[in-house]
Amino acid sequence: MDISKLYDTPRLLITAQLKPVLGTRFQPTGFPDLGAATYKAADGKNMLLVESAQSMANRLETVCWDANANDWVGPLKGLPLVAVKDKQGNPVTNSVLEAHRLNSPYILEGKDAFVDNLKKELGVEKEGLVDLRKLASVLLKYDINALLHGVFIAKPDIGGGRMRVPRVITAFIEASDVTIAASGGVKNDHVKPGKGEEGKSSKEGFGNVPFHRDEFCGNIIAFFNVDLAQIRGYDLGGAVEKLLYALALYKIRSLLDNPFRPRTACDLEVEKITILKPKTGFELPALNDIETALPSLIEACAGKFAKPTTTTVTFA
Repeated sequence: MDISKLYDTPRLLITAQLKPVLGTRFQPTGFPDLGAATYKAADGKNMLLVESAQSMANRLETVCWDANANDWVGPLKGLPLVAVKDKQGNPVTNSVLEAHRLNSPYILEGKDAFVDNLKKELGVEKEGLVDLRKLASVLLKYDINALLHGVFIAKPDIGGGRMRVPRVITAFIEASDVTIAASGGVKNDHVKPGKGEEGKSSKEGFGNVPFHRDEFCGNIIAFFNVDLAQIRGYDLGGAVEKLLYALALYKIRSLLDNPFRPRTACDLEVEKITILKPKTGFELPALNDIETALPSLIEACAGKFAKPTTTTVTFA
């Protein structure tokens, strides 16, 4: 796997042309009190947010996790994380799956010495200069995933709530030239089809209930932005940088290579992948090549990980 072209470029920018696996319609993400996020681009095109950056971050993390084994997927085993268990030792959650990673309340409010150790290793409490490189080294030790997806440790007694790392990987999906495909249907009640019988209403689920729905058609593109300069700015050494590059590539390639169905009526497949930057000399490696390279890259950085690599916190 040749990633040498990434060593001296500030960004890796990738687009992936997507299309529905069947038909032309797809269902975008929806927001409370807003619905579908439609807008106009500067050139007047009708645009639609299909998948937000927050949702894509969750999906890029999910491809790294084997839910059945409750562990990293095979090629990523040996990476550090913080696992949360209950008093009986049963798994509750972990820093890979938590929305705010190490800032999860299940981790920072756990009844263990982990938070105290975190304060000591970061070397600052409410006041004092925040050393973000030291924060990066601590994240590498306990929660490497946060170095790519960002973290904001909001506890005021840990650096006064100033311990934060922005995302290295930003991804989202947009559709352009969109049109609305309006449709609908009826929820049929074969027992009491009428509304309001015997005091029961459709709000309670009784009766035939008609509904409408809006799906969309358009040109769907997934965007991936990897801030390579930020990775180098961590100053964690060449071996760690190569590992973080490979881990970022694994997340993107794994997401694109596997079935992508974020919602019932949004089943998408990849038509074409384009590398925007660097402009020449780099191709997105095949998933098998990335998987083959990862174990040795992980081994080369093992001395900087916590021992054992899984730090366990108990949450009652």
